[in-house]
Amino acid sequence: MDPKILDDISRRLAAALPPGITTLKDDLEKNIRAALDGIIGNMNLVTRQEFEVQQKVLERTRLKLEALDKQLKELEKNI
Repeated sequence: MDPKILDDISRRLAAALPPGITTLKDDLEKNIRAALDGIIGNMNLVTRQEFEVQQKVLERTRLKLEALDKQLKELEKNI
């Protein structure tokens, strides 16, 4: 996940706090960021790049399977 997104979320959450707590803002942003990192880290997410690589592998596999299926049907016709 993009670190900028986590920074933005932590800043927004810290900004939503009541004005009297603004002295703790930096600490809260760091703690929120750490909590989000921990939660997302436990979710076993893949990066966009990993997803796209697997998508291409699946596409090639599907094309090979279709070609083999076509070849098998041709062989069955000849028998």
